[in-house]
Amino acid sequence: MRIAAAVALALIVLVALAAPALAPHDPGETYRAFLSAPPMRPHVVASTGAWRWPFVHPLKLVSRLEQRYEEDTSREVPLAFFSGGKLLRLSDERDGPWLPLGADREGRDALARLLFGARVSLGVAGLSTLAALLIGALAGGLAGFYGGLADEAIMRIAEFVLVLPAIYVVLALRAAMPLVLPSWAVFSLMAGIFGLVGWPWVARSVRSVVATERTRDYASAAVSLGAGPARVLFVHLLPASRGVIATQAILLLPSFILAEATLSYVGLGFPDTVPSWGSMLHEASNVNAIADSPWTLAPAAAIFLVTLAANMLVEETT
Repeated sequence: MRIAAAVALALIVLVALAAPALAPHDPGETYRAFLSAPPMRPHVVASTGAWRWPFVHPLKLVSRLEQRYEEDTSREVPLAFFSGGKLLRLSDERDGPWLPLGADREGRDALARLLFGARVSLGVAGLSTLAALLIGALAGGLAGFYGGLADEAIMRIAEFVLVLPAIYVVLALRAAMPLVLPSWAVFSLMAGIFGLVGWPWVARSVRSVVATERTRDYASAAVSLGAGPARVLFVHLLPASRGVIATQAILLLPSFILAEATLSYVGLGFPDTVPSWGSMLHEASNVNAIADSPWTLAPAAAIFLVTLAANMLVEETT
């Protein structure tokens, strides 16, 4: 199960990195003639029963009031591999785009937004995790190595942050900032807030390991051979805590993905023009949107998959 979970996480990251090639269209491109269009399924068998190269039937609008579409089974548009820098797209888009997961209420490709949203959500979570690990490892290492007043001060600060309801702290900190910010500023701000909220979990784990390891013979031998405090801490003691650091990283990553989704869902994260799993779920909060296309819940399924794989990986590791 550990291998399966690791493979699943790796595939999700690879898909996010390859989003520009995997997505048939730009996530911000709108198709006004295909508002809330349903998914367009590929076919390999024609209506006559003959086998064909993968193709799709173009969509035709049956009722504009109901936004109801039907496949035009009288026409077949072949799919082209490695065309225009894309892995798979229609060979001819004169009858409209290929929408594998349909379109949202603005006429944007749902699959493209899901793939590019993975880059944004995983990017924020990854940077936040890295920040929390760096701050937490340094703080926990110093507390465990020096002990005494330094240990007491660092751990009291960490405990103060830990007793606060994390999600409310994040919401309060973000709400205190300007609501309208450039996308890069929102990205950096969210990563910084998440890192400041998450570091105490890492610090507590690292502190316990360093406090134990500093009394062992190899640490005493390094000191007797003339190694300074910085060398002993960073070369000998902190590497001993890499196991707990890796575990904390796996735990923090899905937590920060959920935090980004929460902020964007309540309108304090990325705007609707920036595809992220949270901003897409904000649209899915509309019951009519879910009724028009159940695929609007695809970001929730992606978040669930990442969280499940991370928890499985932690359980197998521990």
